[in-house]
Amino acid sequence: MSYDPSPSYPPPSYPYRPPDPPASYDPYTYETYPWAPREAPEPAERRPQRHAALGHHSDLRVLRSAYRWQRRVATLTALGYFVLFLILSAFAPSFMTSTVTDGLPTGLLLALVQVPVTWLAVALYEQTARRRVDPIADRIRKHAELDAKREGAR
Repeated sequence: MSYDPSPSYPPPSYPYRPPDPPASYDPYTYETYPWAPREAPEPAERRPQRHAALGHHSDLRVLRSAYRWQRRVATLTALGYFVLFLILSAFAPSFMTSTVTDGLPTGLLLALVQVPVTWLAVALYEQTARRRVDPIADRIRKHAELDAKREGAR
């Protein structure tokens, strides 16, 4: 057996405190941590813009709401009719089995009408795209082209 003369027992009465870092130490610039925020470089001199940047333009909000409206109209048209058909099939079987003409039950007629309703939903989608969404998108595209030309001329 060997004898260790270090004073490890009894433990010290004060907790261990690591030494203070040097004054020039900055924990946010230490290269081991690449996710640490870095200081932004000084921006080059630029002329002030006379109009708002494209990302802050209100037309983008208008475009999003028009596109949302377009999706809702088409989806509610197609799915609304299909859900109505399913509800009638589940809760009104006597209505669905009643005949419209000789040998044609109401349920089969409503099922066949589903195809034209789907075509109607597609037509509504295209119409709202042409009437509401496309003009706004074209206007945003023109603004973006003008902004790109202005940035290229600088």
